[in-house]
Amino acid sequence: MTNPRMRDFQNPASSSSLAQLPALLASAPHRLLFLSGSIAVLLSMTWWALELTWMRFGLPGWPQPPIPPGWAHGMLIQYGMFPLFIFGFLLTVFPRWLNQPALPRSRYVPVAGAVFGGYVVANLGLLGSAWLLKTGFIVMLAGYLAGVYTLGRILFAASGRDDHARSCLLALLMGTLGLAAFLAYLFGAPVGCATLAVRLGTFGLLLPIFFTVVHRMLPFFSSRVVAGYRVVRPSWSLPLVWVLLLAHLLLDWRGALAWLWLVDLPLALVFGWHALAWQPWKARRPGLLLVLHLAFAWLPLAFVLYGVQDVVLATSGQHVLGRAPLHALGIGFFGSMLVAMVTRVSRGHSGRPLRMGAVAWLCFGLLQLVGLLRIRAELGGDMYLWLVIAAYGWLAAFLPWVLHSAWLYLTPRVDGKPG
Repeated sequence: MTNPRMRDFQNPASSSSLAQLPALLASAPHRLLFLSGSIAVLLSMTWWALELTWMRFGLPGWPQPPIPPGWAHGMLIQYGMFPLFIFGFLLTVFPRWLNQPALPRSRYVPVAGAVFGGYVVANLGLLGSAWLLKTGFIVMLAGYLAGVYTLGRILFAASGRDDHARSCLLALLMGTLGLAAFLAYLFGAPVGCATLAVRLGTFGLLLPIFFTVVHRMLPFFSSRVVAGYRVVRPSWSLPLVWVLLLAHLLLDWRGALAWLWLVDLPLALVFGWHALAWQPWKARRPGLLLVLHLAFAWLPLAFVLYGVQDVVLATSGQHVLGRAPLHALGIGFFGSMLVAMVTRVSRGHSGRPLRMGAVAWLCFGLLQLVGLLRIRAELGGDMYLWLVIAAYGWLAAFLPWVLHSAWLYLTPRVDGKPG
């Protein structure tokens, strides 16, 4: 028999479905935060694509941000777009990881409202309003503090030790520090606060969380569907990666670029070892598992590029490859893993079969091309033309995926279960 709630939502225009929509969105952390993140995926890159269009072709009347555009792009993607998905995931899985009860909506709705609301206000500030930009970052910081407090309470209430939960919470604390540092810059602190914040977003917040979640979940997912799969989840790799990433962050921030090879080459080896130890040749089916392994392959590749860049700089003083390693990391690894992991969580939590589907495959495939185009932009020729093509390519890749994902968040589970 059809669930009455499902009948109501089969006609989205009905007044009853619209009246129930706020309650439905607030029924699980991932619904509200993943929907917000999906909107941010398009919003952030729309602004950046238009900014790049202005830089390359000119765009009469296009307002300029009150901070350097590259910092605006980096800060709002790293601290706004990706963390909306991160908070949605962690506020869902932390209680499960730590054998605690699920969170009431009073704990996660304020986090979603503040992080997404602040992100939107800050984006409006990029249209020429310094006070809106500051206000947005203040509200985002309040959301981070609420999220860290909520997750910290779950962690400290747990009886057992969970290194993955500790690592994720530490990364969010680093992100909170980065947001505070950037706010200090916006209110007159030295420019070093801004450069520290941008680097913290990459190497203190996003990369540690992405690697921690993959370290826990990818072997688990593989073991669930691959017969005879050997689970490899070494306890030494999380602390080692943390030490190396923090060393990279400090060397980069302080301008000691000639020494970066000392940490980037070991990181390439560590990530490459994991990529092989997780036996991707056994994970060709189903598609949802395959894309997790393909997405992870970008991580060792990114640090091979960092290593090449570092060695050339240390031996010849030349800076080659530009931002190619960063975007192999940001588009290749972060972007691809976002599609792979969010698709899996969204389908599983909507009661649907765990499969990629045509829309997710299209998004994932096009995103690989976008990553290659962004790397190509650093290799000579008309750089800004390649940047424009890559930015609009991101929008083309994600638009169908965002629309499809939004439908999952705006309709009840097909199995009639709550959440």
